[in-house]
Amino acid sequence: MELSFVTQLAQQLINGISLGSIYALIALGYTMVYGILRLINFAHGDIYMLGGYLGFFNITVLNLPFVPALLLAMAIAAVVGMLIERTAYRPLRQAPKIAVLITAIGVSLFLEYTTMLVVTPQPRTFPAVFQGGVYHLGSIVINSQQAAILIIALFLMIVLTYIVNHTKIGKAMRAVSFDTEAARLMGIDVDRVVSFTFAIGSGLAAAAGVLVGVYYNSIDPLMGIMPGIKAFVAAVLGGIGIIPGAMLGGIILGVVEALVSGFISSTFRDAAAFAILIMILLFRPAGLLGKNVREKV
Repeated sequence: MELSFVTQLAQQLINGISLGSIYALIALGYTMVYGILRLINFAHGDIYMLGGYLGFFNITVLNLPFVPALLLAMAIAAVVGMLIERTAYRPLRQAPKIAVLITAIGVSLFLEYTTMLVVTPQPRTFPAVFQGGVYHLGSIVINSQQAAILIIALFLMIVLTYIVNHTKIGKAMRAVSFDTEAARLMGIDVDRVVSFTFAIGSGLAAAAGVLVGVYYNSIDPLMGIMPGIKAFVAAVLGGIGIIPGAMLGGIILGVVEALVSGFISSTFRDAAAFAILIMILLFRPAGLLGKNVREKV
């Protein structure tokens, strides 16, 4: 009985890490944009949805293999992210925060219902791009979809970390995040950095959308609502504006959801995510990796 419980626990941890890595990819977009602009881009979850559809059409219509289909979906989503920033958010950069928030909600609804108009509201069955391979680690079972998600998500996170820490544009991003006006005075093109940030975040969200399509074999125009909100919870949990925090928060949230689904009830998994948000706001509002900073008013 004890061995069975340990095996089940380990299995749920594997499931949670797979799900959490997807949340982490979406949360990275939230936290990067917030770190630069102090903006919560609530349209980000719908970029994730758009990525799922782009991956679907790249595979079924263009007959591309999985990796080129994934890369093309990320590239198109990156362009869409830059267009959204340029047309919807940049003109409001000096506007009150509430105006930007309302605009973000409007962009989210526009993406959802435009997608419904183009592809109809019916869910689509995502093609099986991986063979039904199963890997055994003792009594723990990992299927090919989970293995692919873990490998791809880890690779993308490593690439993002390298870009932010070891490239010229990454240094510019960190400078703008620290002090926008000082970065502008030092000759950094802030608009270019912001556009690049939206592109990177949108590309990662699109990758998450494709991976979810592979994992659950289904996509629909409203699939971005709940994962987008949960990814925001993950970003807050880890420390909004902190890239390692988004990764950590996504993994923790995925593991908690898997454990709640496996040992309590799957109907309580969404409530668990928001219970985490309430607790983190009550007891550590800066997030697990964040630091409380006093602001002069």
